[in-house]
Amino acid sequence: MKNRLRVIAVLVLIGALIIAGLIIRPYCSSVATPIKIGVLHSLTGTMAVSEKPLVDAVRLAVEEINARGGLLGQAVEAVVADGKSDPKVFAAEAERLIEQDHVSVLFGCWTSTCRKAVKAVVEKHGHLLLYPVQYEGMEQSAHILYTGAAPNQQIVPGTRWAMQKFGAHVYLLGSDYVFPHTANIIIGDLINASEGKVLGERYLPLGGTEVTEIIRDIARKKPDVVLTTLNGDSNAAFFAALVKAGLSDLPLVSFSVEESGMQAWNGGQLSRHYAVWSYFQSLPGEGNQRFVSEYRARFGADRVTSDPVEAAYVGVNLWARAVQDVNSIEPGRVNPALLRQSISSPSGIAAVDADSRHLWKMMRVGKVRRDGQFEQVFVSVAPLRPTPWPGYRSRDAWQALLEGDRP
Repeated sequence: MKNRLRVIAVLVLIGALIIAGLIIRPYCSSVATPIKIGVLHSLTGTMAVSEKPLVDAVRLAVEEINARGGLLGQAVEAVVADGKSDPKVFAAEAERLIEQDHVSVLFGCWTSTCRKAVKAVVEKHGHLLLYPVQYEGMEQSAHILYTGAAPNQQIVPGTRWAMQKFGAHVYLLGSDYVFPHTANIIIGDLINASEGKVLGERYLPLGGTEVTEIIRDIARKKPDVVLTTLNGDSNAAFFAALVKAGLSDLPLVSFSVEESGMQAWNGGQLSRHYAVWSYFQSLPGEGNQRFVSEYRARFGADRVTSDPVEAAYVGVNLWARAVQDVNSIEPGRVNPALLRQSISSPSGIAAVDADSRHLWKMMRVGKVRRDGQFEQVFVSVAPLRPTPWPGYRSRDAWQALLEGDRP
């Protein structure tokens, strides 16, 4: 009898431990195992100045989420990888983050060449990328949410504003890759439709600094305005050469340089330098002031926010809201939920356009100050609905044109 009671007692204890394990283990696992997200930007190379702040934007959003208790009872962990300003490295690192680190989403890329390299990877794996930078459009992947501006939210209205402000004789300068070439096709169409003239169109390799002949050509042709899609460190050489040549008062409109770049490359030395974005650090409003203060408190009083910084920060919060809505971190479940999201952001309401997988955006023009900040001089009357393919050609016509002309 005593042996039987002992056996029963042992069985009861074992059962209790099993039940306790079933109840406690998931809770302990959820506390101990973080949700990993991949952050893929250039920490080295010609794009590092522009992209490093976006990593910090993601970190800030993650830290705020964790301070509120995390997601689904778990902390969020940012796994950061260096794309080294090289599309091949971006693709390899995206593969590693998905296959080895098992991240639930990727946040990253700046240049369109790197985005397209990562696009192939996320599409192969049925994964998810949130891309935070304005770009040339002409793309809509079912596995990417584009939180930067589409062409009709930046390039198109910015070009129109520049021609109305300064004149229709335009010089085009860009980096030698996808975005500038495609942007300049769009810009050229607008100039021709306005009976203007493209006086010159030049390209530099990413990181290229040999601008002497370009400066001579600009001085010789005397354009009303220079529209530039230069990316990365090339801007430092170009800005300095304009000043040296006595062209610091030539109207210049940048489509790719934000506050950190203006600060690093001394863009404020040009007296008539403008940029077109959807967000500036200098915007008024309690939400933006709080965002700027928190970013500086976390990363340094001399640090600046920017349009891509805000778009990266907003992207994390849109993803987090979608995760909460579907109670899952699986990309296949989170992806469609992203298309239903709208949140309050530093620049206003960030609303996803489900048809295009882009965000509604304001268009703003800022004049660059000596300190690299912007004084807003123009703003659209309302947010613009994203149109990745400018409507004066069909999508098929755009694709045919770009497949023939794109380098």
